Amino acid sequence: MPAHTVVDLQDPIFLAHRGGKLRTATTIPLDSREDLSVAYTPGVARVCEAIAADEALARTHTWRSNVVAVVTDGTAVLGLGDIGPAAALPVMEGKAALFRQFADIDAVPICLDTKDPDAIVAAVAAIAPSFGGINLEDISAPRCFDIEERLKTQLDIPVFHDDQHGTAVVVLAALTNALRLQERRAEDLTATIVGAGAAGVAITKILNEAGVGDIIVCDSTGIIHQGRDRLNPVKTHLAATTNRHGRTGDITTALKGADVLVGVSGGTVPETALQGMAPNAIVFALANPTPEVAPEVAARHAAIVATGRSDYPNQINNVLAFPGIFRGAFDAGAAQITEAMKLAAARAIADIAAEDLAPDRIVPSALDPRVAPAVAAAVKAAA
Repeated sequence: MPAHTVVDLQDPIFLAHRGGKLRTATTIPLDSREDLSVAYTPGVARVCEAIAADEALARTHTWRSNVVAVVTDGTAVLGLGDIGPAAALPVMEGKAALFRQFADIDAVPICLDTKDPDAIVAAVAAIAPSFGGINLEDISAPRCFDIEERLKTQLDIPVFHDDQHGTAVVVLAALTNALRLQERRAEDLTATIVGAGAAGVAITKILNEAGVGDIIVCDSTGIIHQGRDRLNPVKTHLAATTNRHGRTGDITTALKGADVLVGVSGGTVPETALQGMAPNAIVFALANPTPEVAPEVAARHAAIVATGRSDYPNQINNVLAFPGIFRGAFDAGAAQITEAMKLAAARAIADIAAEDLAPDRIVPSALDPRVAPAVAAAVKAAA
């Protein structure tokens, strides 16, 4: 936000955020000298000594087993981009509030004032003893891939980049139900992913694992294909695992005959490109707040449309995934969140919406209280 912008601090949004959205609370009484001697000195020393002798006791005798660090460097915040760690803090607070509301998990926002992947990995590894899991958030690609993989290797607690995997899980759930409605099979589909950042890469991976027939990925230059110049390692891998017919060209070429469009780019998809899609097309235009194609326009060419917005049907919202995924991982005592756990989460989300399926109801409401427990149970069983 430019420095000269005038902000109305009496606006209801600013009033709601005043003082932040989080606080800590004690779980035992502190009303007497005896209470203090139990919660703090001298009683606490006995617990410290026991954990020093057997670190596994930290899981059962501290908050560690039920607390997540929500970590960002502020480089890819919502649709706002690189706004820095301080400006990212309201989003991290909101994420922590969602963990508490939907999964009974405590979460602490951690905004790091560095963009150096080495420094981020070192900082998160250094604070990890205080936490049972790490939720990476709003870290720009391709740095986010390296940061997540290194932390997963170093730490023995779940590490989960929600911009990647939470989005991918909910997209797969939505696509599963779209195919149920249309009585189609994943292996018969051609899907076009517009955007090769964090979400686009993870969506491509999970759709491959779900058996989608062919996937074409586009970035700002056009279709990613083998032989294209100046591909980074992530896009080189995409080129090797997608686009089996070797298409080249722009978004119009990528959408010719495509059954599915998933937009996670923040760019624009022209209506003329949609006209080339196959009959009964499925369009998920997920850029927020402005979708790649307006839902009203997409509906002229697609049988099923979803967005990332709450004011249209079929909101693809990560809150359907991450609270239950962490709850299930914690309940299982899992050291990692595996691909099998993500696929199980997607099936659980899809099955809830399947009870009342319609073209404008392919995923549950973000406020549906059944979702997180169902996802948690499925993830725990798959762990």
